[in-house]
Amino acid sequence: MKRIITLSFIVILATLSPFAQSGDRLPVKTVPSVDLNKYAGQWYEIAKYPNKFQDQCVGNIIATYRPQGAGKIEVLNRCLKKDGTVDDAKGAAKLNEDDKSNAKLKVRFAPGFISWLPQVWADYWVIDLADDYSYSVVGTPDRKYFWILSRKPSIDDGTYQSILRRAEQQGFVPAKVVKTPQGVEAGKGAALTKS
Repeated sequence: MKRIITLSFIVILATLSPFAQSGDRLPVKTVPSVDLNKYAGQWYEIAKYPNKFQDQCVGNIIATYRPQGAGKIEVLNRCLKKDGTVDDAKGAAKLNEDDKSNAKLKVRFAPGFISWLPQVWADYWVIDLADDYSYSVVGTPDRKYFWILSRKPSIDDGTYQSILRRAEQQGFVPAKVVKTPQGVEAGKGAALTKS
């Protein structure tokens, strides 16, 4: 009897091991719905996974979203660069046709004349959102990108830690998140700090 139980346990482990080894996880979940009119406006970047397309930024990163009708949104990202100048990146967002929640957007910063190419559009999924739209958390389904945004230049530590815990439950890694300095004076760049 003991041998049968041990053998059964080994068979179960062997069956499950390919899933454990492949790193398969549950898919990233978005919030149930996003009111795009409430989501519109200015957001301060509180923290993020570091990424190459924001390497030039030392702080004061903000994003402004303006609905353009027919499920389209104008996106303006702004940051302070190391040399003290401001960098603006204008882009566009659109609703994901397969999603009715408005929580799965596609964003592009490539020129409009190539917007017909699917590869210029990146996923922008709202995975956590305050009831009063005071903060938003954005991630990608492959968990490669992650941002915490707020209507104010800072959020309290309790809220920040709660956001990280919920993100971790979705497979994001809090240790990879770096805080974004806000209120940096030109010419006085600040390094991004780990959370």
